[in-house]
Amino acid sequence: MEAPSDLRELLELLESRGLLKRVRTPLSPILEIPEVLRRVMRSGGPAVLFENVEGYPGWRVVGNVFGSMERIKLALGVERLEDIGWRLAGLLWRPPPTGVLEKLSSLRDVAGLARFTPKPSRRASFEDNVLEGDEADLNSIPAFKSWPRDGGRYFTFAQVYFRESRSGTIGIGTYRVMLKGAREAVIHWQLHKRGRHAYLDAMEKGEAMRVAVVVGGDPAAMLAGAMPVPPPVDKLFFAGVMAGRGIRVYKLPSGILVPSTAEIVVEGFIEPGRESEEGPFGDHWGYYDKPVHRFPVMTVERIWMRDNPIYVGTVVGKPPLEDAYIGKAAERIFLPLIKTLIPEIVDVNMPVYGVFHGIAIVSIRKTYPGQAKKVMMALWGLGQLSLTKILVVVDHDIDVNDLNQVMWAVAAHVDPQRDVVVIPGAHTDHLDPAVVVPGYGSKLGIDATRKLPEEYGWREWPLEVEPDPDTVRRIDLVWDEMGLGGS
Repeated sequence: MEAPSDLRELLELLESRGLLKRVRTPLSPILEIPEVLRRVMRSGGPAVLFENVEGYPGWRVVGNVFGSMERIKLALGVERLEDIGWRLAGLLWRPPPTGVLEKLSSLRDVAGLARFTPKPSRRASFEDNVLEGDEADLNSIPAFKSWPRDGGRYFTFAQVYFRESRSGTIGIGTYRVMLKGAREAVIHWQLHKRGRHAYLDAMEKGEAMRVAVVVGGDPAAMLAGAMPVPPPVDKLFFAGVMAGRGIRVYKLPSGILVPSTAEIVVEGFIEPGRESEEGPFGDHWGYYDKPVHRFPVMTVERIWMRDNPIYVGTVVGKPPLEDAYIGKAAERIFLPLIKTLIPEIVDVNMPVYGVFHGIAIVSIRKTYPGQAKKVMMALWGLGQLSLTKILVVVDHDIDVNDLNQVMWAVAAHVDPQRDVVVIPGAHTDHLDPAVVVPGYGSKLGIDATRKLPEEYGWREWPLEVEPDPDTVRRIDLVWDEMGLGGS
């Protein structure tokens, strides 16, 4: 199965599978389309293409494109998302070649990397219309106002492209972008984001930072913006790994590479230190941000767009919404890398209602005392997992996706004074409504594994109840004739 290279190609594929619904009822991007999308997302409904956007003739709006694991797999052309992670792990970690045949094989592997690298295009689909000066008006784009108390209209599923000055790699981030008039926008770059680091580097040098806000395009690149790819890995390269082929890119006058099949590209710059208030905004925690903060201001130079453009938007709020599935996709894609770095890990579940960074449940194959706490510390030091507020560690035979099993392990295996770890003064999700100072709070770790003698006062852990095997076989043979149902 090949990954589609264009949003429109993906939409055709979804429609052919009955996974897209067209709506011709006139609806506004201010509150109305977001309300429809929320209802569809919460009911597990299809992608929705709005063909009659009130106030924006000629435009179409699509949402909930990635609102199921099936649709994400179709967008990336894979049956199992974990295969992408193993693909990347195989590229990053391999033993050094020793013999001649191994060295030749290694050369072939290196040459194979080229198939994932970006592929330059002389022509881009968004060259159909290029608006500059006063014509480059952000208000002409049907960006959403999702909640009644939002501070304005937002790009909610656009990718912000920038060049990282230290490595020269391309960064892509799915950051919310608040429209501030016709030619200004505020980019919500939180403290831990790669875009924020690039911005601080530009400030230090006193240079303007070139950025491009991209809507639509290659589905793999759209999803790459939301993936926690660690620096210095180039996100366009990572998008190519996800798609199984290089992303077709076009070089803007600013030098930034963007997908050549994008629907809309807003090109501009950020002057050092120029910031403005952003928000409030109803975010994925289910609350409006508190308090309103200042973030970098982008000045728009030009807007590129395809004929009959399709605007892509999403809505966030209390789960489950579309971002829940994107988060689950990230969990599955990065699990092989996590297991490579921390080999005792068996599985990870970041529950949808745990709001990404709120709660993570991890199962491990435990072999020595203190191992559960070691895993907690390792995960809290690993990329965006460092933002996880509550970590629960269970044994390998506990299904992390069965919350009843997890609750049993917590109830039966945890002595709070021994097995609960609280770390004060830790970095947290900037949007977490529970903390007083944004981005600064505490961590909670729960060791819900069975305890080894060293952890249990040098006593053996109690023997867990199990039925007699011979009796089980005997009852299996006569179960159906008893007519009791079940098994």
